[in-house]
Amino acid sequence: MRLIMNEADRDHVTAAVVEAEKATDGEIVTIVARRSDAYHDAGLHWAIGVVFLALSVAAAFPQQFRRLCSWLLQSWEHEIEDWKLLTVLLGLLILKFLIVRYALAWMPLRMALTPKATKARRVRRRAITLFRAVAQGRTRGRTGVLIYLSLDEHRAELVADAAINEKVAPEVWGKAMAALVDGAQAGRAAEGMAEAVRQVGRVLAEHFPATGDNPNELPDRLIEL
Repeated sequence: MRLIMNEADRDHVTAAVVEAEKATDGEIVTIVARRSDAYHDAGLHWAIGVVFLALSVAAAFPQQFRRLCSWLLQSWEHEIEDWKLLTVLLGLLILKFLIVRYALAWMPLRMALTPKATKARRVRRRAITLFRAVAQGRTRGRTGVLIYLSLDEHRAELVADAAINEKVAPEVWGKAMAALVDGAQAGRAAEGMAEAVRQVGRVLAEHFPATGDNPNELPDRLIEL
């Protein structure tokens, strides 16, 4: 799934927004982002987890750990001094921590090892933050809707303003979100976004039909982050 859309893709989404808003007093904002978070904490948590796992293994198999230390130190002693054991243990723990931490600096691996629930929360949080910045309370009737696609997480979110939430149940948006995610997964993010806009426009037209006095209060163009 590519982030940078060409001009035709942008025009396609913009045209869908313009057309959808003709039948409603609602306003639709579309945003697509590469990802919603850097997930640095996920990499840190995995590195810390590996350290604790290594400590647990050393505690569970002390004799095997002593033999490992003897091999690493090339020691002829029957009993390795405690300070040497602890020094080797500390060195191994630091090494494991750094290996995992730097391995997870590679974003595809970090994304693969980040729990789905964590990604879902971060995408939702980013969508709400963006909605508050660009749409919330910025229309006269509080009828703004944000459609947000986060490519790396393969997730989409829809956030609606107060007046819409009073009339439309969250599950009503399911079909629009499915169209958006399916289009993105198929490599047709622009078409998926346009179809989601059309679905949302139908819902808005049902509950907030155009009254004739309908200024364009929010941007129609696709916003890329």
